[in-house]
Amino acid sequence: MSKNPHHGNMATRTEPEKCRDQDLGLFEIISRDSYARIGRLHTAHGLMTTPMLLPVVNPNIRTIEPREMWEKYGIEALITNSYVIWKHDDLRTEAKKNGIHQLIDFPGIIVTDSGTFQSYIYGDVEVGVEEIIQFQKDIGVDIGTILDVFGRPDMPFDELDKSVIETSSRAKKSLEVSGEKLLLNGPIQGGTYQELRIKSAQLMSELQGPFRGFTIHPIGGIVPLMEQQRYKELFSILIASKSSLPPDRPIHLFGCGHPLLFPLSIALGVDIFDSAAYAIFARDDRILTPTGTLKLDDLKEWPFSSNALFGTTPAQVRSMNKEEKTILLSHHNLEVTQAELARCREAIRMGTIWQLAEQRSHSSPQLREAFEWILDQLDNPEEGPIGDTILELMGSSNPIRSGGEQISEDIEFRPHILHIQALLATRWRFPGSWWNGKSGPPERVIILEGFQPPWRNSAKEKIIQLLDEIPETVILILTPLGLIPYTIEDLSPWCHLNGPNDMWNDSLFDYEVEELLSELGLSSYSYTIINKNDEDISEVKTSPEIRKWLDRCSIVDKLSILCGLHPLEGCKFTENMTSRKSSTDRMVNIFSDEKHVLSPRLTDGGISLTIDGAKKLLDLNQNPLPDFNQLPSDEIFPGIPRVRIVDDAIPFVGKGRNVMHGYILGADPHLIPGQQCIVISSSGELIAHGIAITTSLEMRYMKKGIAVKVKNGNL
Repeated sequence: MSKNPHHGNMATRTEPEKCRDQDLGLFEIISRDSYARIGRLHTAHGLMTTPMLLPVVNPNIRTIEPREMWEKYGIEALITNSYVIWKHDDLRTEAKKNGIHQLIDFPGIIVTDSGTFQSYIYGDVEVGVEEIIQFQKDIGVDIGTILDVFGRPDMPFDELDKSVIETSSRAKKSLEVSGEKLLLNGPIQGGTYQELRIKSAQLMSELQGPFRGFTIHPIGGIVPLMEQQRYKELFSILIASKSSLPPDRPIHLFGCGHPLLFPLSIALGVDIFDSAAYAIFARDDRILTPTGTLKLDDLKEWPFSSNALFGTTPAQVRSMNKEEKTILLSHHNLEVTQAELARCREAIRMGTIWQLAEQRSHSSPQLREAFEWILDQLDNPEEGPIGDTILELMGSSNPIRSGGEQISEDIEFRPHILHIQALLATRWRFPGSWWNGKSGPPERVIILEGFQPPWRNSAKEKIIQLLDEIPETVILILTPLGLIPYTIEDLSPWCHLNGPNDMWNDSLFDYEVEELLSELGLSSYSYTIINKNDEDISEVKTSPEIRKWLDRCSIVDKLSILCGLHPLEGCKFTENMTSRKSSTDRMVNIFSDEKHVLSPRLTDGGISLTIDGAKKLLDLNQNPLPDFNQLPSDEIFPGIPRVRIVDDAIPFVGKGRNVMHGYILGADPHLIPGQQCIVISSSGELIAHGIAITTSLEMRYMKKGIAVKVKNGNL
């Protein structure tokens, strides 16, 4: 137990439950925000909820007792060093006799390192590759680590290449020894060379042992980069490694444990961290915060809140003896670390992890440099695996979400905003026919500037007036994120931007107009800019024909942008369309041929299907049945995404049960997590509709967890 006098009694925490045998080593996604994900890894000593930190516990020096970590801080898993235990006679004897969980008195998940880092520090270790795996197996480790070859950043390419190949060779032997119960980490090496990281990831992810492949893939050899604050290189090799790693295995950033790096790392797909920084920094009188490290000697007051430090002053802590001070600061450092991870998990649930990464990037010039490099990649993805990973990051992001969008200098590069902007630019088309029944190209484009959302209140009368004058008019609205058609005026993020009021008063310059119109395919049409402050809105007639036409255009445009439905098919879908409206004149339910087919969502402007709407959309999708071996289509309008399930799951899914991983035959590659999809049988019949939780690639690999949250079944 801790010697810290500022901590009282701890509540007893329930011992972990062993997972089902068939779930051992499986990973599932609970919630996501693009690459950031809250997941659960199933082990013999309970569930590991990610993103999370494995506190490093030295079996000889326990600044905070492992049992206290479990009971007070809710630590589900920790990491200790199997090589240190193996080398120490007394520790080795006790571990072999009673098991590692009793040795360090921790009921949760125990991960062990193998001695690789010791070989980096001291040049060599005395234990063999298979010997250390057998030892981890014998002492009851939950997740062990192979004895890989540490690749230093300063090593030449040829030497690093050899270390990648040697690590792969050792990995194969290790998997053969690990047996049925011991899960293994498969580290990715390669120094700072992206091509070697990709090669290592490919080799390690393809290896299979008698029972399974690797459970987790740590990115190894990064400690020197973090010590030198070479964050740009750190995230470069992370992205390179991720490009070739299967999505059903957590990624561990080996040796990273500073809260400053958590948000961006998690936003780029890291699930697990580990560090002894909570104790090492405390011994040096250094204090962790989410935005950096402080020296105790520099403080007169605490510039942050902390349960560990509550009721003390920096001067009082400085006056403590070395042991008492170290324990107190260790508690603070661990508390801050856990709090920042909780903040990151909550940001994932709220869809704001990228905004948190933006905020943290301003805390360090080196981190800001790395963040700006990532923004450059998002703005202009390079060709090859790195660019493909960046595009996948954007494509796996739910393009719309509820709640306000905070304005910042980096807002236009947030992955979900890049995604919705790309969908708008590629899938939006001007109407095929106008409210007066005529067809043909527009006669003019009108850009409204200075109007604030909700635009249905601030601009609708002006729009009706303009359409009444010339029906063949495209109406666009200027927002801080560019131009949007009025028909999607209630779609997030454009309508939910939070910032100063004068951000809506920006004016367009001629050179901007041409570029923005080009993105919407309107550069060849004449345009007029109308500013709210320069125009009077005269009284207009009710114009039910124009209002009905605008409503229909809104549904067609949203089906095109969010569901991949061709606008001409959208026109078929909305034939004979009627709507039920709220007291504020917003569409609540949409009917086609007197059947309720969908409902526009008032929170984010998206759409929610009904079973009748799903039937109509499925009938309009005549593409081949989805198969995991199919390549992504180049079609701009590939139709409503479909998930094809095994027939054994039909009786459950058809009655409204969720689609689970492991029961899926194929999924359309353009499936978007958080958006509508249709569940079909092996032969293509409608079974249900719902919201995709994971990507098509994840559905291919994952064997545990929810793939589609079903809204309605068809049985």
